[in-house]
Amino acid sequence: MAYSTEQIIEKLRQLKVVPVIAVDEAQDILPLVKTLSDNGLPVAEITFRSAAGEEAIRLTRQHFPDVLIAAGTVLTPAQVVAAKNAGADCIVTPGFNPNIVKLCQELKLPITPGVNNPMSIEAALELGIQAVKFFPAEASGGVKMIKALLGPYNNLQIMPTGGISPANIKDYLAIPNVVACGGSWFVDKALIKAKDWDEIGRLVREVVALVNR
Repeated sequence: MAYSTEQIIEKLRQLKVVPVIAVDEAQDILPLVKTLSDNGLPVAEITFRSAAGEEAIRLTRQHFPDVLIAAGTVLTPAQVVAAKNAGADCIVTPGFNPNIVKLCQELKLPITPGVNNPMSIEAALELGIQAVKFFPAEASGGVKMIKALLGPYNNLQIMPTGGISPANIKDYLAIPNVVACGGSWFVDKALIKAKDWDEIGRLVREVVALVNR
């Protein structure tokens, strides 16, 4: 099914955390997404940081029809089209590129563009975007910066990503406008490479318990 931006935000609010994933071998996505789903996190931001991104999205869509799939680190129009054709539910970008936003809007593909200052937020609002990724979160001033930005932009829905950890995720989620946080410590590339699904499962259970406490 095709989700609207509102439905995606609602789903993310329930889940509270989004695994940001980079796989070198597309096949690794299947045991990884199964581990995520089995342990309470049926969502994956599969990034184009590796050449396997597109195929990983396609495999996830085929095998896990109910998992919410975001295509992450999308930088070019070709990647938008590839992500859509592979079955991604939405697009996440590290920065704000108006051409990418407009293309997603034409394709009726929800997009959460990256922002970290008033200028990029205003550019997003200008194109009707209400949900943004705050990236890189910690390096851009973290919780304090988000609270400052929400003064003038109090309707913004925000997904902080970058530098999020078990030590600070609750501080971000305590802000009402924060929908969910993107994180990668529990889907670490080294653990994926080692195919250590048990350890990933343990970390996922840990983060799910933490954010729902």
